[in-house]
Formats: sequence, C-alpha cells, structure tokens
Amino acid sequence: MEPASLENLCVLYHSANYIVVNKHWDIRIDSKMWYEKQTVQSQLKHRYPELADPYTYYGFRFCHQLDFSTSGALCVALNKAAAGHAYHCFKNRLVTKAYLALVRGVVTEEKITLDFAIGKNTTEGKTHMMCIEGNEGCENPKPCQTELTVLEYGAYDGDPVTKVLLQPLTGRTHQLRVHCSAIGHPIVGDYTYSLRTDDAPYRMMLHAYFLHIPLENEPIHVIAPDPFVPSLDSKWAPQRCVNILEDLLKNILSKPQAEIQEDPEPVHRSSSYPVESEEQQAQCQQWLCEWNLD
Repeated sequence: MEPASLENLCVLYHSANYIVVNKHWDIRIDSKMWYEKQTVQSQLKHRYPELADPYTYYGFRFCHQLDFSTSGALCVALNKAAAGHAYHCFKNRLVTKAYLALVRGVVTEEKITLDFAIGKNTTEGKTHMMCIEGNEGCENPKPCQTELTVLEYGAYDGDPVTKVLLQPLTGRTHQLRVHCSAIGHPIVGDYTYSLRTDDAPYRMMLHAYFLHIPLENEPIHVIAPDPFVPSLDSKWAPQRCVNILEDLLKNILSKPQAEIQEDPEPVHRSSSYPVESEEQQAQCQQWLCEWNLD
C-alpha cells in the first residue's frame, strides 16, 4: 500500500449497510484534534460525502477499532440498525479476526497460546502503555488469550524474524503487541513495546488480515491483502514456510469463539432521539476500547 492520503482509500467491501476498508498504517480512525486532517473518517467523507450521518459525532459508525500503527480490515456501519446488528455479533463473541505480523527473532514453537492477563501500566512515563500481570504498576489486569501460529521464518533487513498469524481470543487494548513482547518476540517496528529501540522500519508490521462478521442477512467475510511479501517490501526475505495461510483460515472458521472474553456494556439506544447523547457516545467508546486488539 502507498502511504495514506485523502484520495487513496482502499475499499474491500461496500453495501447499503456497511463499508470495509483496508486501513493504512500510521493513520487514526478519527480525531477530535483540528490539526489532524488525515483520518479514516476524513477519507470516507471525502470519498462518500453523501453517506456521512450528521447525527453522529464523526459522521460514521466504526464497528471496531484498529490502532494508529496497524493496517488492515476495518468495518464501518452506514446506519444505526446496521451498527446494532454488528454490535450484537461482537457482544455474542461471533466475530472472527486474524492478524498477520512479523516478529523479531525465531519463534521456536510452531503454535502457542499466549495467556497473559493485561492491565494498564501506571508507571511514570509509561501510562500510555499496557503491561502483563505481575509487572510493577500493572493496574486492573484482565484475562487475555491469543493464538500464535508460525507461518514463515526469514529475515528483515538482515535480522532474523518470524512471520506469524495471530488470532485474538479476547479484545484488550494493545493485546497482540503486548503478548508478542511478553514472549520476547516484539513486533517488527513496534517502537513502544520494544522499549523505544525498534525505530528503523518504515512501519509497525501488524496487519488485520481477516475479518468475519456473521450477520444474519449480510455475512461479511473480508480479506485485506497481505502486505508482508517481498514484492512489496524487499527488506523482507522469507526463507522457510511452515504453515500455509489459507489452510489456517479454514481451521479458524471451523472453531467456536473463546468463552473467556468479557461482554462489553450494552449501548442503550432510543428510537425517539436521532442524536446520540454524550452518555451513549461514552458507552460506545468504552465498548470500542475493548476491541482495540493491536
């Protein structure tokens, strides 16, 4: 993908109810800051001004979150009813997500279930970070599970790395980044969770590759093309394939979702008032934060 601009929004799926975009890396979904002109919100308004909803703060209802540094599949609801149907799928643990990542070092085990409770880091200078239970300053840790499967071994810019598929079984802020760092294999280009040492790559190598939302009347099944291939990044040199990505996706879809995930607080909506109240916006934002998986 080329760097983000207002014009180059990549749409993977579009219907009367939903749009799924391939979000660029290093771009926010939305922002209240006047100086941040380039967001997914502004890209959508530029491409589809007629679809913006004046009764919502941002104009569009984002069904889940992706971090600033993460690229990949992001679903947007185009009306209140569609947002409610998507919310139902997330609340009932029916949504399936899978991410691609390049991580530092050689992950020796072919498949690992990462099981570290994650909480907010209250240590001075690290309050923007999350950390695993047992670390000093870890506040209110919650159970978290991620399944990691090795895809390929290789090198990035001459250093050993492993290409992996990450399936979050829970939804916690920075979950995938924290879990990879916790086992000594931080994501390539993750400046924050490499303790500010990994700053050479042009981006963080985490990508929301697969999204499946089993909506009753309109199931969404989207793949955002793999950006971690030598033809797009010559610094990535795969050397040995361990698992085939397409086969892993078939296995993922056949499994039930994990029961450990906590239910988000329900968002109560009134059909009598078209404008969302501040309380509704706050409740919705709290739910979205629980799905900021990267």
